[in-house]
Amino acid sequence: MIKESELLINEDKSIYHINLRPEDIADTIILVGDPDRVEMVAAHFDNIEVKKHKREFYTVTGYYNQKRITVLSTGIGTDNIDIVINELDALVNIDLEKREIKKEKKSLQFVRVGTTGGLQEKFVPGSYIVSEKSIGFDGMLNFYKDITKITDSDFEKAFMKHTDWNPRLSTPYVVNASEILMNKIKGDNFFKGVTIASNGFYGPQGRELRLKTTDNQLNDKIQSFEYKGQKISNYEMESSALYGLSNMLGHEALTVCLVIANRVSKKSIPDYHPMMEKLIKEILDKLC
Repeated sequence: MIKESELLINEDKSIYHINLRPEDIADTIILVGDPDRVEMVAAHFDNIEVKKHKREFYTVTGYYNQKRITVLSTGIGTDNIDIVINELDALVNIDLEKREIKKEKKSLQFVRVGTTGGLQEKFVPGSYIVSEKSIGFDGMLNFYKDITKITDSDFEKAFMKHTDWNPRLSTPYVVNASEILMNKIKGDNFFKGVTIASNGFYGPQGRELRLKTTDNQLNDKIQSFEYKGQKISNYEMESSALYGLSNMLGHEALTVCLVIANRVSKKSIPDYHPMMEKLIKEILDKLC
């Protein structure tokens, strides 16, 4: 039996942070960072069954083209992904009444839709990047025992050597996306990439305002890195934990991002919302 201190349940029998019960979620879940983006997705639903909101976690479940879909906001960062994925998994793979892990496991599909900054010149603002691999700068997954079973250690070693990785920083880890979802979410305007999931927006992504970074050449090293023909395409802040936890728990996960800025050309899109609307519709059509 899982202790009360380890699995927190609210008085209404919902799980602690995301405030959901097992019947509230579909097997296919779209994850977005911004709570306002939940409404952008849900606006396409034919009907809505569930609406729940707690902190930054806003959930809507409904139907799109006769397929049940959940959209949930995670907020920013891999720490929030740790909460969301563990609690969604608990809803389907733990008996919350008995506090026991179920013998029969269910696999969920997670598609994260977000925004990103391109690190190669070809990823112009307005293009879509499908993250084939994610490099975690956050260190979060290193707290889990089975990390070495699902990470690409050769890629990690090559990356750390090329960048002369600072030992004071968290050790990067590299995880693959779901091949099942990669085969679903593809098209002429969807470019495969290797994504860095950063544990911050400013210093960890090489931005300097009043504080200097420990290595102001790190982005140059990242842009010049290549491993078996793969170059690093973009920064975002959630995909590594999403891929790692999903891999270990038996779920499918993929991140698709709209490029809204390019760190090489220094170009950006001031109003990207119409492009995000278009991406959301394309994702829904491909999933359904």
